[in-house]
Amino acid sequence: MSDTLPPVYGGKILHVHLDTGETETEAIAPEDARRFLGGNGFVAKQVAEHVPADADAFDPENVLAMAVGPMNATPFQSTSRGVLGFISPMTDGFFDSTFGGTLPQALKTTGFEVVVLHGRADEDSYVLVHEDGAEIKPADGLAGAETYETCQEIRDREGVGYDTHVLANGPAGENQVRYACLVHESEIREGVAGRGGSGAVLGSKNVKAIAVQGGEFEPEPAGGLRGRSVQQMGRLMADTEMLQEYGTAGLVNPINEMGKLGQRNMQTERADPDDAEAISGETLRDEYVTEDTTCANCAVKCGKHVSVESEGVTEAKIPEFESLFGTATLQEVYDIERVIKANDLCDRLGLDTISWGVTVAFARECRERGLLDDNDSPHLSFGDADGLVELARKTARREDFGDDLAEGSFRLAESLEEGAERYLYGAKGLEFAAHSARGLKGMSIGYATATRGGSHHDTRPTMQYDGHHDETTEGTPEFAARIQHFTALGDSLTQCRFVSEGGWGTEINESYTEAINLATGWELSVEDVERIGERIYNLERLINAARDVADRDADTLPHRVMNEPISDGPAEGMYCPPEELDAMLDTYYRFRGWNDNGHPTMDTVERLDLADVAAAVSE
Repeated sequence: MSDTLPPVYGGKILHVHLDTGETETEAIAPEDARRFLGGNGFVAKQVAEHVPADADAFDPENVLAMAVGPMNATPFQSTSRGVLGFISPMTDGFFDSTFGGTLPQALKTTGFEVVVLHGRADEDSYVLVHEDGAEIKPADGLAGAETYETCQEIRDREGVGYDTHVLANGPAGENQVRYACLVHESEIREGVAGRGGSGAVLGSKNVKAIAVQGGEFEPEPAGGLRGRSVQQMGRLMADTEMLQEYGTAGLVNPINEMGKLGQRNMQTERADPDDAEAISGETLRDEYVTEDTTCANCAVKCGKHVSVESEGVTEAKIPEFESLFGTATLQEVYDIERVIKANDLCDRLGLDTISWGVTVAFARECRERGLLDDNDSPHLSFGDADGLVELARKTARREDFGDDLAEGSFRLAESLEEGAERYLYGAKGLEFAAHSARGLKGMSIGYATATRGGSHHDTRPTMQYDGHHDETTEGTPEFAARIQHFTALGDSLTQCRFVSEGGWGTEINESYTEAINLATGWELSVEDVERIGERIYNLERLINAARDVADRDADTLPHRVMNEPISDGPAEGMYCPPEELDAMLDTYYRFRGWNDNGHPTMDTVERLDLADVAAAVSE
């Protein structure tokens, strides 16, 4: 094993101490690059080493780590993503959240692979990162500013326009809405670190934004990566035609036709076809899209801008499929112009559209069933489009019932009468995304064991929609685990999931292995690459186990998923009864080398070369 880092790495970690203003630089050990690769792996290691197991998400001891990977700013397609790692205010466990745009490539050119924010600033501030380190600057006049406004103001203050790349907090993060997100506006596309509450963590640190100005570092792949990437371009463009045309909104109609698109807080899973068409990618493309947008180094252009004159919305980010689930179908709101308005407000205010939407839908069902009073909690009728827009404003500012919504559905359920938990849709404190936990067996076990909770970026639904492990439990636990390795690997490279699945494969394979070797000069096998993903996922599990949020009791599914079969449509009768989940967990734990309570055994820790990090986690 080489004792030097491959030249695709800048090789440095920058620690920023918000309370003192001091910074320090740490070198990345070559063996850590081979163990954890970058991105997701690097931020997980920082959280493991620096956050005490008893620290709350809003304590100064929590960190917000931001990382890039070995493939950023190389010819490997769509490695334009950055990764944030932190302890989540939603789950109280490890969380990583990715975002695109231009900032990650700018960070790569500074030579810093990782920037770690420690402590809490004494006053409202923003952090400016450049190749010489970081400065903590006063955020005078930015309190209460929306995300896009903040991005523009900081660019103006720094005086170099879009050469300053900004990841901004909105009012929701300042007010520590537990699922507040961070938004990056660039000249080519917006990027959103959407899930888990990164905005709330940054807000707890009195930081309004992180800004990056690029430097002179240029990664140097070992050789052959450009040619290999060019070879893959034809497949990439052919397999992403739907995304190029419609963005992720193109999924609305086909998934609804499968009967696996949640309606009315998951009471049913199929909309009237005319309603689905009203919010579909086809309708958005025909009537509202004004231009295609793209992240750096990406030919797919899955991003879109939309305008709605009647709502005063101009060149807004198109609602993604997950957002249409959260803000349209779960609410039975099919007024697409009001849905666009609500989504644009969420982006500007800094709200995760999935957690917010699922929480609102949960509250609407609780109101429908008499668990919430109309006088204390208005705007909670299914189909109320105007109320949806108003609730976004109130949630971000924690006004009136918005203060309850800001805590998320799980904490809201705890404040209500017994029985409210029957209507939750999520796991480990995080609301599920759009991909059916009842209609897709791989998502059943995948959601239950996800280190992030209700995230579709642990076990992916892509192959399941093609009929793999969608309606069978045979081999499904092993499938879910391997896809979790795949996503951990992709987030460590760091590569856009759409491009990786469309161009390079939906599982770890020879193509990924060859690309990594061409970039680094290493001689890894497919098994070696698989082990990197497995190692990172086990590290995340170790962090969560030390925090008492990862065990067999936590690896569960909501009442509706385990007790109420889908009532009609093509997927009628599907669900995941408790005994089925229990059997899948047994198989999953055995496959992973975990004990009966879902904790990695010492043999597994040693096999994955995690003993040193596991010791740090348990301190």
